[in-house]
Amino acid sequence: MLHRFHEDITGIPLPRLFTWPFHYVPHPLCRIAASEVQRYIASRDDWRDELRRGKMFGVLVVQDGGNDIGFLAAFSGNLAGTNRHEYFVPPVYDMLRPDDLFRRGEAVISELNRRIAAAEHSDGILRAKAAMEEARRREHEEIEEAKAAMREAKAQRDARRAAGEDPAPMILESQRERADLQRLKRRLHEAAEQAEAQYRASEEAVEAMRRERHSRSAALQMALFARFRMLNARGEAKDLCELFAPTPQRVPPAGAGECAAPKLLQYAYLHGLKPVAMAEFWWGDSPAGEVRHHGEFYPACIGKCKPILMHMLQGLDVEPNPLLEIRPPEPRIVWEDERLAVINKPGGMLSVEGKSGVRSVAAWARDHWPGITGPVIVHRLDQSTSGLMVIAKDKETHAALQAQFIHRTVGKAYTALLEGRPARSEGRISLPLKLDYENRPRQKVAEDGRSAVTEYEVTGYEAGRTRILFRPLTGRTHQLRVHAAAAAGLGCPIVGDDIYGRGGGRLCLHASRLEFDHPTLGERMTFESRPDF
Repeated sequence: MLHRFHEDITGIPLPRLFTWPFHYVPHPLCRIAASEVQRYIASRDDWRDELRRGKMFGVLVVQDGGNDIGFLAAFSGNLAGTNRHEYFVPPVYDMLRPDDLFRRGEAVISELNRRIAAAEHSDGILRAKAAMEEARRREHEEIEEAKAAMREAKAQRDARRAAGEDPAPMILESQRERADLQRLKRRLHEAAEQAEAQYRASEEAVEAMRRERHSRSAALQMALFARFRMLNARGEAKDLCELFAPTPQRVPPAGAGECAAPKLLQYAYLHGLKPVAMAEFWWGDSPAGEVRHHGEFYPACIGKCKPILMHMLQGLDVEPNPLLEIRPPEPRIVWEDERLAVINKPGGMLSVEGKSGVRSVAAWARDHWPGITGPVIVHRLDQSTSGLMVIAKDKETHAALQAQFIHRTVGKAYTALLEGRPARSEGRISLPLKLDYENRPRQKVAEDGRSAVTEYEVTGYEAGRTRILFRPLTGRTHQLRVHAAAAAGLGCPIVGDDIYGRGGGRLCLHASRLEFDHPTLGERMTFESRPDF
């Protein structure tokens, strides 16, 4: 499993600290290791079709007992129907063994599925269901027919009254018809309820099997999670149930423990190898709705891996989270009066307070204007995005400005630099977005997501890159970043985008134009700002 580098690496110094896996620039040794793994998987013609659909791979540079440097390789999930391949580290726990708990439990659940399917299509249930539906149909049709007959009889009585006929017998006739209708309703409803009860009785046996299937599946999943005993550098082991118990979801998600990063660290700890640096890369097409680029490096996933890796990294000297190390410069005030201010937010600064402790525009504004009241922040820019923001100094101004954003009367434009060239020089992108819960804060394209619409216009080309002007018509999280990077959008990530692109520098996205109506002056205010890229 331990591979030696084919390339001469003697001149490459080892990193002083191990990789922070959730935000990193790949170490040169990881890039070399990844290129060797990529050559290997490209040589496997038998995997070509499967890998074209996309898979995450990982490399871990390690030091053995003799201080020699090598690397390990892993893939997430299964590959070609198995989780074991000679070139890659094995799974943390092999649930695909024929005699394993998972296989045995899966066989029981498969048999339950077969029995449920057979029962759902049995003659008895189908006949009972048909009888129930027929009883409901008859109940509806016969009542409607009786009501129609009553309306016709009423019309005839109205005509007889108009002709001067004695109304007394007609009153009794009407009362008798209403009584007959009530008796008909009771009889038909009782027949329908009886047919439904017979169907429910025959269905109850099937429902009991469904409940058993659900119970067995949940129990099997938890038993499986308990088999994943994850090690850390101190030799301490915790299973997945223990690791996810303190999290908001409390239960491990499906596939937890099967990603490349946990596999790599587990193997290293079991075999006395010292982790030096780690990286993960995507191979193949982007999965539906997500933004993944062939051959690019990506951070470890948050939902499945963060609780696991935070335990597995204990005992290693790990790089600090670079997002916590950010010390952005102060915003620059572009214009202000007693009601509001327009500022130029630097990249790296949060708009509102977050858990990271990085300084926010909201905190800066309250320090800068001690008498400020109200919510302050009217709209937001991503932490990595620079550019124009309007700040309200009182509650009334905040409400008036926010209303303009809600009703989309605010003019916004962003300047960006893209990797590559889009197919068209102008157009409109409409790709609905939703949160990728397992990879927060990533967003993904989804039909059931919130509407996200962006107009764009290319303004120039620069050494293989494209300068572009975005006009977002909606304001979704990461909207411009996803619309730029997604294959269904422009297919060209923004330069420096460490979530949907290659990273490696500042995010070249700048809010360069802002227009709104001043709440008290009644004037249309227009501000422009040139980016520094």
